[in-house]
Amino acid sequence: MQQRQLGRTGHMSSAAIFGAFALASIDQPGANSALDLALEHGVNHIDVAPGYVDAEERVGPWLQPRREQFFLGCKTAERRRNPAMMELNRSLKRLRTDYLDLYQLHAITTLEELDAAFSSGGVIETLRAARDQGKVRFLGITSHGMQAASVQMNALERFDFDTIMFPLTPRLYAEPDYRRDAEHLLQIAAERNIGVMIIKAAARGPRPATGHRFNTWYEPHDAYEAIEQGVRFALSQPVTGVVTTGDADLLPLFLRAVESFTPLLPDEQDALIAQRAEQEELIFHGEGFNEPD
Repeated sequence: MQQRQLGRTGHMSSAAIFGAFALASIDQPGANSALDLALEHGVNHIDVAPGYVDAEERVGPWLQPRREQFFLGCKTAERRRNPAMMELNRSLKRLRTDYLDLYQLHAITTLEELDAAFSSGGVIETLRAARDQGKVRFLGITSHGMQAASVQMNALERFDFDTIMFPLTPRLYAEPDYRRDAEHLLQIAAERNIGVMIIKAAARGPRPATGHRFNTWYEPHDAYEAIEQGVRFALSQPVTGVVTTGDADLLPLFLRAVESFTPLLPDEQDALIAQRAEQEELIFHGEGFNEPD
């Protein structure tokens, strides 16, 4: 599998980053199988969060004897310093490690949330303290929603984050404002050597009210061709990698798509954006911003 440098961290991350929400509601043998599959395909980067149900407890036992083989990223959705520090210590215990490679502000979707994180006693103080104490090596931010890119540009004016994570799909690029902000954000990241991770590359649409079959907070594509198109589109941008979808059953298709990646030419990208423009893919309309990456 192709590897790309995660910005100034220097880590050569696999182009597929294992999204541990896939382990949220499965048993340890099932989690071991999913992680074994990722390892067999060359994945060397895991992304997890305390809000992903049992994911930390599932990753920990499997990862412990392999800790030095993986770049481990975790997150906090807390907005205040003290609760976040307690949560970080709990995450370290569950993950059976004494440090994280990357610790991220999770799901910052509005300027109001960003203001709260940077206020006196806010969670940004936890991130700084954790880095000073050697509990984490690098710091990042993740965002959802139609304002994701603009919020992250604002965040980068306040703090020199090492990584960013946000949604990027052909359907989102059919929205002129989103595309403008995302391309500007990617330019800033390239200029400042910030690692870029993409979420929801295989998203198809909002989660249906009934009949939802997947362990995701949106409706994913489940046909290989559509998954490959989303993955190719994301990896054709100046990014480090794409986070695998939140359903373990779709993991083999996603990994196959990443391994077969070839860049889309500009006219191919434009055609795909035009093709998806009229489809009901994942467009955020004010709800569901805090779903897992």
